[in-house]
Amino acid sequence: MMSGTAPPANKKLAGLVAATFTPFNDHGEINLSVIGPYIDYLTEKQGVKNIFVNGTTGEFASLTVAERMSLAEDWCQKAKGKMDHVILHIGCSSLNDSLELARHAQRLQPDGIAAISPSFFKPATAEALRMFLHKVAAAAPDIPFYYYHLPAVTGVKILARDVLDGIETLIPTFRGIKFSSTDLLDFGRCVSLSQPQWSLLYGVDEQLLGALPLGAQGAVGSTYNYLGSHFNKLLSGYESCDLTQAKTIQFKVQDFICFAMKKRFDVGVNKQVMEQMSGLTLGPPRLPVMPCTVEHAQTIVHKLHSVFPED
Repeated sequence: MMSGTAPPANKKLAGLVAATFTPFNDHGEINLSVIGPYIDYLTEKQGVKNIFVNGTTGEFASLTVAERMSLAEDWCQKAKGKMDHVILHIGCSSLNDSLELARHAQRLQPDGIAAISPSFFKPATAEALRMFLHKVAAAAPDIPFYYYHLPAVTGVKILARDVLDGIETLIPTFRGIKFSSTDLLDFGRCVSLSQPQWSLLYGVDEQLLGALPLGAQGAVGSTYNYLGSHFNKLLSGYESCDLTQAKTIQFKVQDFICFAMKKRFDVGVNKQVMEQMSGLTLGPPRLPVMPCTVEHAQTIVHKLHSVFPED
């Protein structure tokens, strides 16, 4: 049996979590050979020791179940002894596909699994979404389970707070939420429901600092792949009450991301930026996400270097 990183049982998920890109080769097939160097880059260059695999940044909706299994196995195997937490995203629009991935995760024993809401046939109520999550979590009864809240992409407008209401009774393995929404009111209400064993993970990189005083204990994001060292300084500044340092870094990140979004900053562009920043060969995204030209990525990377000259 392949193992995940298996941190101590009392070690909660906290700090930065990089939402990993899925490496492809020039033919559009997954490229597992990049994963080992990718892990080393995150741990050695960015100081990031937690990863969220096969999520939105990883183009999960464009991957087959078999590909997601292969990726999960490779990430877990190569992260062993290097990463503190490997969280596998197993959410799908098909319940049966999610169950298959959950059973596979049960055999792999990662440090956690997460599921997003189905988004084609959308759950109409919080109860319906909880029932879906319950079915998925029950297929991996030994693995900590996280709800992945991303309403801007799924179109599911159910408040996260309503989904979490009573969820610990329905899902004994429930351990927290990846809250990827700008709605800090809803996030705060999730924090007010939180149990001691939960991890509240914020998922909007450009406003992380706003979520920390409300109770965010960690953050999951794509820019932590190449800005992790700076975000670690933001977290250190906040924890030491050096809000000047924390705000300076957050404002720089906002400047960079706003610039990138005006130019175009989808998964394909972000992936190319990561490639240029890290030196890793990640390949193009899968259609319908369009590839990014080197010139477009260089414009965004130039802005990043102007904001963070030390990079």
